[in-house]
Amino acid sequence: MALSEQDVQSVAALARLELSADELIRMTEQMNQIVDYVALLEEVETSDVAPMAHALDVANVFAVDEVRPSLPRDEALANAPSRDDECYRVPPVLGE
Repeated sequence: MALSEQDVQSVAALARLELSADELIRMTEQMNQIVDYVALLEEVETSDVAPMAHALDVANVFAVDEVRPSLPRDEALANAPSRDDECYRVPPVLGE
């Protein structure tokens, strides 16, 4: 399946990209190379391959949660541009 310049122009419009004539030609060639490569991958026998989310085994990389003393509130709010006794003050975003 070959992509036309009109196909590439449509994709560019969806991505809100404005391509010059030279860029359109170059992008059409490059996108056609990608489509050709994907078509080549479709020929690979994968019926015995189990579905997976990652090519490698992935383990949780997060540290264990530990309870520690927190920063005192006055220090945490010390550099706030606007605050009250307990919290940062920010302008309303969704109305009052």
